Amino acid sequence: MNQEKARRGVVQISEVANGLIDPVLAKRAGINTMLLGSWDEIAGPEFADCTRPEKIAWPRRASEMGGEGGHQPGVLTVACEGARALFLTHAQGELIQRINGFFGFYAIGQIRIVQKPVAAPPKPFRRPRPLVGEPARKLEAMVEGVESEALKAALRRLGTAVFSSRRKGT
Repeated sequence: MNQEKARRGVVQISEVANGLIDPVLAKRAGINTMLLGSWDEIAGPEFADCTRPEKIAWPRRASEMGGEGGHQPGVLTVACEGARALFLTHAQGELIQRINGFFGFYAIGQIRIVQKPVAAPPKPFRRPRPLVGEPARKLEAMVEGVESEALKAALRRLGTAVFSSRRKGT
């Protein structure tokens, strides 16, 4: 209670974002931001860069289905890139143990692996616009004494990129 009074009016952005995102993730995918944020540690260095948890399918409660009460473990769908899915299949048991250790109870009983790209596709390379005015004259003066045409062209490309980015900042 004292901490709440001390922090009154001060809220971290991550707390606000998690408060908004967690209900949506829980409803649509059955996961929370803590699992997504900790995925690199859970998956380990061999799978952190090529996998991503997508959703947890929780089975209906046994009491609703007319059976005995109790918790039923869910099925975690994990996106995995290419051939690494085969290696993930072999490491499935260890990954399930790590995930259940993260949750602190027997939450996941099975992993469903879906092959798809995990990383965002790289942005297409965009050439900088040609320089005009004073920056163009300054660049030409800088490369004026260079004899090699290939080196001069490379220096012009570099100078164009440098002067273009500098213009954006000022």
